[in-house]
Amino acid sequence: MRASMLAVLGLAVGLIAHPAYAGPAYKAHDVADFFAKAALGKSKSICFGTAADCPQPPPDGSAKFDLLVTFEFDSDKLTAAAKENLDQFAEALRDPRLKGEKFEIDGHTDATGTEQYNLGLSERRAAAVIAYLASKGIDASELIGKGFGKTKPRVADPFSPENRRVETHLLEQPGG
Repeated sequence: MRASMLAVLGLAVGLIAHPAYAGPAYKAHDVADFFAKAALGKSKSICFGTAADCPQPPPDGSAKFDLLVTFEFDSDKLTAAAKENLDQFAEALRDPRLKGEKFEIDGHTDATGTEQYNLGLSERRAAAVIAYLASKGIDASELIGKGFGKTKPRVADPFSPENRRVETHLLEQPGG
């Protein structure tokens, strides 16, 4: 009995001393590939061939990517996991295939709180992401922040923490 208690205690100490590390939710090259493919489908590109040969734009005209930047309840402070994911995103934005592309950074909230408060919080969340990316050397003029409050929930439960997020998509360039 004592040996098994020591084994459990040793395992617990080992887990505390060396916690499991999952790393970022995605890798920079995957993000760059996603947006590079989306950029090809923008109206500035020309494709010769059949419809099957040419990249098709999304139905709403934009390629969206969930940055997996989450926030604590009622906060615009980036978590450690959010910063790891944004580090990968910043690296992706340095990819030469994305040079000159502009991105919209969309902040969202859950349904807790008033419409006006949530709109402001979602704008602060988008601004926090832009400020962090700028601190990593990304040109902030290529990032446009918008807040949507609780108007575009990700999941059916409007109070779910999954709705507290930031998404991004390529902006269509004028004359593109």
